Amino acid sequence: MKLFLSVDMEGISGIVDTSYINPNAGGNYQRGRQFMTDDANAVIEAALEWGATEIVVADSHNTMNNILWESLHPQAKLVAGSPRDFSMMQGLDESFDAALFIGYHTRQGVPGVLSHTMSGCVRNMYINGQVVGEFGFNAVYAGLYGVPVCLVSGDNLIAEEAKALIPDICTAVVKQAVSRTAALCLSREEATAELKRQTKLALSRAAQMAPLRATTPLELAIEFSHAGQAEMAAIVPGTRYERESCTVHYTAADQHDLYKTMRAMINLAGTVEFF
Repeated sequence: MKLFLSVDMEGISGIVDTSYINPNAGGNYQRGRQFMTDDANAVIEAALEWGATEIVVADSHNTMNNILWESLHPQAKLVAGSPRDFSMMQGLDESFDAALFIGYHTRQGVPGVLSHTMSGCVRNMYINGQVVGEFGFNAVYAGLYGVPVCLVSGDNLIAEEAKALIPDICTAVVKQAVSRTAALCLSREEATAELKRQTKLALSRAAQMAPLRATTPLELAIEFSHAGQAEMAAIVPGTRYERESCTVHYTAADQHDLYKTMRAMINLAGTVEFF
């Protein structure tokens, strides 16, 4: 069994606010890196006990250099650093049996610990008319390779968001959201135990789980926070700008086109300050 782990940071056990996730100004950032590595290791250990033979871990937060490489389980390979053409999903292809999303969070504009979608400039993102956050976007990407997403970990609200798209997915709920920057967290020991329990349950179901399918071509729409951001994103060739809603549309041929164009649009939009 070959597994792909996309590991974000906001949904990691014990993490509740930006002090844990900001590499430049986070007073708790070094602790957050350790928590992130601990969660990844819990899932890797459970997967190996279940019988996984190859595990690739993609560090998927910010500059994507957060996981403590020297402390990661020695039987896992690590994709780290940026830029990466396919960002949080770099390294995934059709050879994988399942994907597991660790430390994920809810989408922009809804409750959940540190909720957002890719960037602060995004208000909403849609694929084929369906609103998606990072979970949904990456699950569609995996589905186009025929790879099912069988596990998500994070707070109780990302568990609900994930189940709305993939009803049979297993969820390792390591904290209950109190507000966007507060949570009721399991202890380190209980969080580790829950991650291991749910990983083994997910892998026991993986062969029966269907990938999240999307029809091609893929209609991508990103609603930006303000017009200046949308105008910059609309520089990308082939886009269509809907001024009334600050939304930029693009028709992608496949998952590669989808991911790279989304990144290009958001990176361009991010160069504009919000006054």
